[in-house]
Amino acid sequence: MVQLSHSQDNIFTQVYPKLNGEYFQQFLDWYLVQLGEDYAILQIDQAPAHISGAINWPENIIPLLQPPHSPELNPIERLWQYLKKSLKNELFSSLQDLRTRIQQLFEQLTFEQVISISSYNFILEALFYAASY
Repeated sequence: MVQLSHSQDNIFTQVYPKLNGEYFQQFLDWYLVQLGEDYAILQIDQAPAHISGAINWPENIIPLLQPPHSPELNPIERLWQYLKKSLKNELFSSLQDLRTRIQQLFEQLTFEQVISISSYNFILEALFYAASY
């Protein structure tokens, strides 16, 4: 499982062996440290690990649940599509080689690229209007 998030001029990536509540909680705890006193809206799907009652949501990380069965609304899916284009016609001798290459691609991304690729105008507009109230 890869968790990608961004704030201001930073892009954060964390890699976990699988998606479960324990690892998702570790991600939230790590992200809380990265945020400091700032707030974040974290768009998530409704995977059981994300919506478990055992998750301790920090006060300054606000979950935004996307509707079930709607991967087209998940910004990370657009980012994966972008990254897959760079992997086209590449062969890897091991899973670790693939992971290394993906990490290289993540490290080459700029904040502006992540925003451009993963942002949806209707979400940005809703957040803008919500922030103005």
